[in-house]
Amino acid sequence: MINSSSSKKQVSDQPSETSGSASQSQQRPKMSKTEDSEKKNVNKKLKDVEISVPIVYGNVAFWLGKKASEYQSHKWTVYVRGATNEDLGSVIKRVVFQLHSSFNNPTRVLDSPPFEISESGWGEFEIAITLFFHNDLCDKPLNLFHHLKLYPEDESGPMSTKKPVVVESYDEIVFPFPEPSESFLARVQNYPAVTLPRLPAGFTLPAPVPTEDTSRKKRGDTKDHPLNQLFMNFSEADELLQLAAARQQVQAHIAKLKRQISLIDGQQQQLRTTSDQ
Repeated sequence: MINSSSSKKQVSDQPSETSGSASQSQQRPKMSKTEDSEKKNVNKKLKDVEISVPIVYGNVAFWLGKKASEYQSHKWTVYVRGATNEDLGSVIKRVVFQLHSSFNNPTRVLDSPPFEISESGWGEFEIAITLFFHNDLCDKPLNLFHHLKLYPEDESGPMSTKKPVVVESYDEIVFPFPEPSESFLARVQNYPAVTLPRLPAGFTLPAPVPTEDTSRKKRGDTKDHPLNQLFMNFSEADELLQLAAARQQVQAHIAKLKRQISLIDGQQQQLRTTSDQ
């Protein structure tokens, strides 16, 4: 069973610039008045920018079968991932999962991706998920809530050890930037987890910042995750394909109804002609 939902959240706190951005500005060579004026004119065009970060959070639950313990009937994993399984480490620096108080160490803190925990049990409950972002993005944490789902909606049907229960929610976290810093733009432009707005004509992004720890970034990418085949795909390309397929089905259904209406009209016309005779 797969369930999904979607929404959009906005984090209103303004991000603070990193200390590195100030030191970099001090090391830049002095520009002429003309160059400085042109740079200011370009930067003035980049105002009130909204940067969005698509995320997915949810759980996958496996029934362990009839031989499993009554209190350990399911194995489950709860997680926060990128919408297309990309690394979220460039945006999220920490995730805290608050489990039911009956678990040992119910407050689980993860300081690096993948942001997930696995447990076993028998009961469903609400999990509080708190996201902490990097300082140059937002100082305010975001609270999410996910209801752990272990059992399929159709509880009357037989349970299967091969068909897990998958419940996911899609969110777009929106960060408003009155004036995004160059250091921030340079850091995030290489990361697909961050959706940058369309930049105005004449504005060029600064040189990308190289990834310091490529192995850590790879660990946070869930494209090779063992549960990847169970994850839902929330990419825009797939949504467009689904919309196109749905449109074709609707058009085919409309054409079928028109044929049926035409046939009924013909039959009614024949009946009227016969009655007139």
